[in-house]
Amino acid sequence: MRLKTAAALVLLGLLTLLAGIGQRTIWAPSETFTASLPANAAAAPLTVIDQKLRTLHGGTVKISVQGDGNFMLATGRPDDVSAWVGKTAHNTINGVSEDGKSLQVEHADGDATAPNPAGSDLWASTENASGQLDYTWTPPADGDWSLLLASDGTKAAPASVSMTFPNDTSTPWAVPLMVIGGLLMVGGIVLALVSARTKDGEGRDGGSGYARRARARSQAQSTTKATMVAAGVAAVVLAGSGTAAQAASPSPQPSGSASSPAAKDGTGSPVLLEAQFRRILEQVSSATDAGDAAKDAAKLADRVAGPELEIRTQNYKIRSQVGSYEPRMPVRSTKLLTTVITSDRDWPRQVLAVTQGDGNVVPQILTLVQQSPRENYKLMETTPLQPGTTFPNISRGGTETLAASDKTGLLYSGEEAMSGLADRLTSADSPFKDKLVEGQSSPYIADTLSYQAEVVKAGENGNFSFTHKVVPESTVVFRTSDGGALVLGRINFGFEGTPKAAGDKLSIGDDAAALAGGKETSTGMVLSFAESMAVYVPPAGSSDPMKLVAATRGLVGASFK
Repeated sequence: MRLKTAAALVLLGLLTLLAGIGQRTIWAPSETFTASLPANAAAAPLTVIDQKLRTLHGGTVKISVQGDGNFMLATGRPDDVSAWVGKTAHNTINGVSEDGKSLQVEHADGDATAPNPAGSDLWASTENASGQLDYTWTPPADGDWSLLLASDGTKAAPASVSMTFPNDTSTPWAVPLMVIGGLLMVGGIVLALVSARTKDGEGRDGGSGYARRARARSQAQSTTKATMVAAGVAAVVLAGSGTAAQAASPSPQPSGSASSPAAKDGTGSPVLLEAQFRRILEQVSSATDAGDAAKDAAKLADRVAGPELEIRTQNYKIRSQVGSYEPRMPVRSTKLLTTVITSDRDWPRQVLAVTQGDGNVVPQILTLVQQSPRENYKLMETTPLQPGTTFPNISRGGTETLAASDKTGLLYSGEEAMSGLADRLTSADSPFKDKLVEGQSSPYIADTLSYQAEVVKAGENGNFSFTHKVVPESTVVFRTSDGGALVLGRINFGFEGTPKAAGDKLSIGDDAAALAGGKETSTGMVLSFAESMAVYVPPAGSSDPMKLVAATRGLVGASFK
């Protein structure tokens, strides 16, 4: 009986050991699994791959795409991708089927076509391919990132998409089974040895019947105890291994729905990465270089707008007739001194760069604005820093932008700051005279007031007047690190002259004549300048005045009455 029990223990142990080894070898799960887009998925010009798929199973996700012709795969913040897609019909890949073989996809009806998404400033990175693309999904920075797959916006996006995910290769029972199997085999062998030794003792010492019965009872008890000890050890190991297996099991990955609102919609994240901003600046610089060299405003259209486009267009016109007229300061992407990137993710979006490359005598503030998701950033203003002026400290990790009317935490709102500056430039006795100051080494305000006074004084044949009016829609306000603000915007500088008496004539310079079509007038003239300005506003409660940080102007119009 004891030999049979020992044989059973050895056999059971061997089978258990083999089961444990099998879990690590022939029955081991695959390290990855691949899910594919169903063949019956509806066609759409755009396909969005939801950000939650990147972390659905932890580890690296690989994507394979096959399509006809050229296509692209762009990486962007989830809210940026959603904003760019807008009302266009699209598919969203947002999950994996329970059997792990198919990608789950949702279709949204909408516009049948979209602009080509290639080249959008919203994308942190772009993969371009023809026919086949194998892509390892690596986020360009912290936070959530979605993918956008498209051809050219008019054709259907590639329909052959597969994603390979890391698989759960843990085998928590393998080691416990091998340990239990080994213990059972050892227990069986020990039991067999004990049985053999007992039989040998009986053969040498027959003894009385009573003694034999006593030995039999003792041996049975020993056998029972040995079997119970072996079973107890196995049970303890089994229980311990179960606890260990439970502790070693990876905790469930948070689903996309568990993401915090800030992480999911990008709130609080700068609207551009540094690499994105540099790429944009290079394109802006290339466009302005091409326009400046050819004196052709059409070359600026893709990357320059607003006041800067108007100023440069007129500058080209003047320079084509007046060789000595000074060109606009070049726009450089090199020697990037600092950047100011808003963390407010609504549109329009404003960002700043301060550069001082070749041809920049002083550092220059470049104001770029993206009006809507499908438009790229355009250079709106270039404003040289006033000599001796320090650019305010603003967080490079993303800062708040304020509405021009918002005075929260400020000594003055953006509206009040620009209105105060316009008044300072118009009147020497402005009530803002002591509330808005400038450096002694860069007296833009003083020089403007002096120029206006001299023109009036020297105007024997004419009556002259000057106005400085804020262009409200141009005002941009960034919160500074000390709680104050940097306010940037445009002021229209108007200069009008009328002859004093019949027969009197007024003359204008060659630069204005290039725009007006003549040099003299007996009816009157109007000159228009665009002033690009930047003012620092202290935080609320401060006793410091506002300070002029940067200023310049350009002639944009001249006409006769």
